Amino acid sequence: MLAQRLPSLLPPLGPRELLDVSMIASVAGELSEGRLSARRPFRAPHHSASMAAMVGGGQRARPGEVSLAHHGVLFLDELPEFTPAVLDSLRQPIETGESVIARANHRVTYPAAFQLVAAMNPCRCGMAGEPGHQCARGPRCVSDYQARLSGPLLDRIDLRVDVPAVTALDLIQPGPSEDSVTVRARVEAARLLQSRRYEALGLPAGTTNARCPPDRLEQAAAPDQAGVALLRDAAERMRLSARAYHRVLKVARTIADLAGAETIGRPHLAEALSYRSLPERLQAA
Repeated sequence: MLAQRLPSLLPPLGPRELLDVSMIASVAGELSEGRLSARRPFRAPHHSASMAAMVGGGQRARPGEVSLAHHGVLFLDELPEFTPAVLDSLRQPIETGESVIARANHRVTYPAAFQLVAAMNPCRCGMAGEPGHQCARGPRCVSDYQARLSGPLLDRIDLRVDVPAVTALDLIQPGPSEDSVTVRARVEAARLLQSRRYEALGLPAGTTNARCPPDRLEQAAAPDQAGVALLRDAAERMRLSARAYHRVLKVARTIADLAGAETIGRPHLAEALSYRSLPERLQAA
């Protein structure tokens, strides 16, 4: 449900985005008679999907789910249940925003700039870390299940959020919340700020923090002195790769944009770094 709501938090498709989404859907046979698709895509393939279905392929090199989710959301439920080959095929589209389909006599490139959202249980039985539950397989149930995800793929996922089970009391007495309209206004303001920032740096209009190249990121996401010290310590303790370092900066820049801060500070970086850590209840499981 949370993943399905994400497209409603994004701004409406711009003219160029609308044309891109419609062309891909038309090539895939999902639109006809010159119709246009004005909604941001939301794709949720089953975990039995093949590599051709995910990244594209077939005799006519049709676009796959990653391209059909262009400018939208690709949701993968039960992430470890996808085959390792299919999961690793996502690495290039996540990194470059494109899906390349190579054949003996031709090569096709489809756009694939999507937001990846994935969900998984902490272990195969789904109860690891829950109070009062003892898995029959012990800690191996967690480690074996999570080992189905490769390190390079996890390195490309910016936010890892633990979502505990909802109790009956939570449903009876829900806490305060914001509606989608309020959140969407905050998101639109942050994206507009980012677009203007990167236009000033010579990048195309509509560029967001997620698509900022590393050479421009050093200018756009330079932290203050306290932030630099925190980032240096975290890079050593968490053994951040070069990719992870840049992704932490992008997340911190986005957190600062949502807060209306001009400079990335220590609190923004601390929050960004916390999203790359495994939840404590799973470490202890």
